[in-house]
Amino acid sequence: MKTSARNQFEGKIVEFIEGAVMTEVKIEVSDSVHICATITNEGKESLGLNVGNTVGAIVKASSIILSKSKLKTSARNNIQGNVAEVIKGAVNSEVKISIGSSVVCAIVTNESIDDLSIAKGDSIYAIFKASSVILIA
Repeated sequence: MKTSARNQFEGKIVEFIEGAVMTEVKIEVSDSVHICATITNEGKESLGLNVGNTVGAIVKASSIILSKSKLKTSARNNIQGNVAEVIKGAVNSEVKISIGSSVVCAIVTNESIDDLSIAKGDSIYAIFKASSVILIA
């Protein structure tokens, strides 16, 4: 399946936390990177997900929030990396973040780039909600 989403990961399901309506799925992308996704219980069943399965995880670049420091937030995904590249556009910028062997792309306003003084080589956190993750089995 091809998508326009910039962030496409593959990993192994390592844990489920099941609720009455939703299930949190913890995916190991690498030894140091785990992604949490929330999906409906019906979605879990229709995808036939089990611990140990390999799944794809998709996150739109516009769903990524950037921070130069680790923040306490309700977002389940707060992944540290280093800015590999900043590509400025007329209104928005694309920020490519190296996280181990993976790259996370974020689209943020140029004003945010300036306010945070984001530059190549900076340590930065990519933050996104578990509900922003789409799983593919």
